[in-house]
Amino acid sequence: MNIESYKRAAAARALDFVQPGMRLGLGTGSTAAHFVDVLSERVRAGLDIVAVPTSEATRERAARGGIALTTLDETPQLDLTVDGADEVAPDLSLIKGGGGALLREKIVAAASARMIVIADESKWVAMLGQFPLPIEISPFGSAAIWRAVEAVNAEAGCPGPIAMRKGRDGRPFETDGGHWLLDAKLQRIPDPPALATRIAQIPGVMEHGLFIGLAHTAILAGPNGVRLVERP
Repeated sequence: MNIESYKRAAAARALDFVQPGMRLGLGTGSTAAHFVDVLSERVRAGLDIVAVPTSEATRERAARGGIALTTLDETPQLDLTVDGADEVAPDLSLIKGGGGALLREKIVAAASARMIVIADESKWVAMLGQFPLPIEISPFGSAAIWRAVEAVNAEAGCPGPIAMRKGRDGRPFETDGGHWLLDAKLQRIPDPPALATRIAQIPGVMEHGLFIGLAHTAILAGPNGVRLVERP
């Protein structure tokens, strides 16, 4: 099996947690896309659910699959969110945002009674930080925000270079919310909760990709099959 097969296997296992009548949050990214696809198959077979997508890309994919969609304004409390992750630590703290939807993903996850993370085994790490940490910022004052993020990272014991994420046209990548993304290459984050708190306090930071205390279960697929990890 290849990586995409592992992602789909994890997505298929997550279907076991979906019950008729549920209000679901649908994540963004390549692994979450597999979940949208397998969920669409179940919906076409008669499963009755309603879902909130975390990005325009997910909205379009879910709509094509026949999934009934709603918004958090219409449905502010969700039963379950299923999403991918760029890194998963043993305590189920995460780095997310490689797909550029971390703000909406975190809002949806926080509105859910339960969050399940689906991933291939390569995303399981002993310590967060190898994957660049996405930080969503206001375009206004971006240079000042950038400097403040650099200083906070250094004070937290994880200095590293920061890059502005670029789109295909070479201009700054713009999120669905109209913000820009910084990617901080920190290598290791010894205290994710402390760093998360420090970054969140910087004026102009809209959100960051450290998801702390949100995931309840991780479903990981690899050469040895599919395994479930519950938050300690």
